[in-house]
Amino acid sequence: MDQQLPYAHDIFPHIRIVLGMVIGLGVTRLLSGLARIVQHPGQYRLYPVHLAWVASVLLMLVHFWWWEFGLFQIENWTFGKYLFIIFYAVALFLLCALLFPDSMLDYTSYEDFFYSRRAWFFGLLAATYLLDVIDTLLKGPEHFAHFGIEYLIRTPVFVALCVIAILLRDRRFHIAFVAGALVYQISFILRLFDTIV
Repeated sequence: MDQQLPYAHDIFPHIRIVLGMVIGLGVTRLLSGLARIVQHPGQYRLYPVHLAWVASVLLMLVHFWWWEFGLFQIENWTFGKYLFIIFYAVALFLLCALLFPDSMLDYTSYEDFFYSRRAWFFGLLAATYLLDVIDTLLKGPEHFAHFGIEYLIRTPVFVALCVIAILLRDRRFHIAFVAGALVYQISFILRLFDTIV
């Protein structure tokens, strides 16, 4: 008896379930961290830049779940492609873990924590921008071309800004970076991802 191979449309829901679990853990981490701040507002001094990155990464997770619907276009799934997608989701989860640690006992405030872990956070953030390029290519040349020249400029600019953020502790730079990143992120989503085609 011949064993029938699964079609791409049969594999895709399975992959989305696994992605959903990993992304769900990231969203849970962020929301639990925010709930802890609400429950114990005076425990550690808040830092607006840290909270703005929390908002940015939360939006990134929601956006990731939305744009990964484009994976349905992949007709030939391999374990390598599957592993890459899971690795990308894990990288996003680790960003969440770097924003809200299991314990704050070694830090005096969220500002102290943020700057002491900034090399890890911005290094991983830069990696996610590079992973996004591979993810976009996986969805096909038409999908990649949809973003035009803006996408080819955006990625190296954000990677360079992440490298600067690792090297600099300057508050003004970090405020400008997160504010600009959030505004651009919202604009990018509304202009290019409002509707899945």
